[in-house]
Amino acid sequence: MPTEILMPALSPTMEEGTLAKWHVKEGDKVSSGDIMAEIETDKATMEFEAVDEGVMGKILIAEGTEGVKVNDVIAILLEDGESADDIGDVSAGSSAAAAPSSPEPAQSAAPAADKPTPAPAAPAKDGERVFATPLARRIAADKGLDLTAIAGSGPHGRIIKADVENASAAPKAAAPAAKADAPAAASAPMAAGPSTDAVLKTYADRPYEEVKLDGMRKTIAARLTEAKQSVPHFYLRRDIQLDALLKFRSQLNKQLEPRGVKLSVNDFIIKACALALQQVPEANAVWAGDRTLQFEKSDVAVAVAIEGGLFTPVLKDAEMKSLSALSAEMKDLATRARDRKLAPHEYAGGSFAISNLGMFGIDNFDAIINPPHAAILAVGAGAKKPIVGADGELTVGTVMSTTLSVDHRVIDGAMGANLLNAIKDNLENPMTMLA
Repeated sequence: MPTEILMPALSPTMEEGTLAKWHVKEGDKVSSGDIMAEIETDKATMEFEAVDEGVMGKILIAEGTEGVKVNDVIAILLEDGESADDIGDVSAGSSAAAAPSSPEPAQSAAPAADKPTPAPAAPAKDGERVFATPLARRIAADKGLDLTAIAGSGPHGRIIKADVENASAAPKAAAPAAKADAPAAASAPMAAGPSTDAVLKTYADRPYEEVKLDGMRKTIAARLTEAKQSVPHFYLRRDIQLDALLKFRSQLNKQLEPRGVKLSVNDFIIKACALALQQVPEANAVWAGDRTLQFEKSDVAVAVAIEGGLFTPVLKDAEMKSLSALSAEMKDLATRARDRKLAPHEYAGGSFAISNLGMFGIDNFDAIINPPHAAILAVGAGAKKPIVGADGELTVGTVMSTTLSVDHRVIDGAMGANLLNAIKDNLENPMTMLA
């Protein structure tokens, strides 16, 4: 029976993607594990592996197609003994399922007994969709298996043919009756600002070029609008003197030069924040709806600007790593972020983030928290400024402005102040970060 290949969900937030490139052609033999295509999500371009084997019968979505919804049929895979004649039936069946109902009476339709039985709809477990290949769903339906009780061995936990063939038959759980008072489907997010038509009308007499939003920019717009509307931000500011750090960094870099290591100020900032989260452990937390999750380890996300948007790769267990290890890991993550080659687990998670615009000459700014994080540190440029020394004399020092944006649901004012003070102390006494 022809197998429908569906657009996969390659990240937890993916709803649609761009089919960037096919690695197989119609008529090619496909084995489980073969790279079939490259798919661009809202964050990265990822390879899509085959989970079944057969012959590529028909490619339904062409290279470069944008806005392909998750679970849309993108191709048809034929099994041994099947021919291209079966593909028309499958394609027609898919189109008929998507088309609006015909006004003609049902009796007027010709019977189609020879058409393959469509795969059952994907089940849901605790409100979350269970992902399985069409062939696996059909086999499960024939054997009376409950897919929610089967662990998937395919990419990202997808249930494949081998999983259901090896599972023992069990009665399928009855679907719970729908509650009469079930809440309505979530409404679309409130439009921010004037409508598209209103804006186009306003600038109708001015020359302009429309720039289409890609998946990343749409995701950034949606998430940060939601964050600013739903997260109760407050802001704490401190100036940090960098003279001791710059001197210490220069000494370290001279010693590390034979190893090809060059530490940046940002490496010290990552380490300082990771240690501060250990020094103020109550602040090392995230908001989880009706509770907070407090962590033992410091997983620090760092914003990396790329063309058309940004990534926030996460350095896990940052408090345990040396400055040179953090520097090497950050360089690797930043390089792969700019190439859009990060895997989802490399930019998901963390409890705290850093956004450093100092290299762009920005003195100070307020960053927006990336939910469910509880805080983000905005870092400005270090600049020579007049300061009052410990002995009361006026002198010149290198000062960096920082702003800590805090989610008040997780961190109160005093706790946030303690966290920012700990970051400041770590940076102004850099040798203590090696103790």
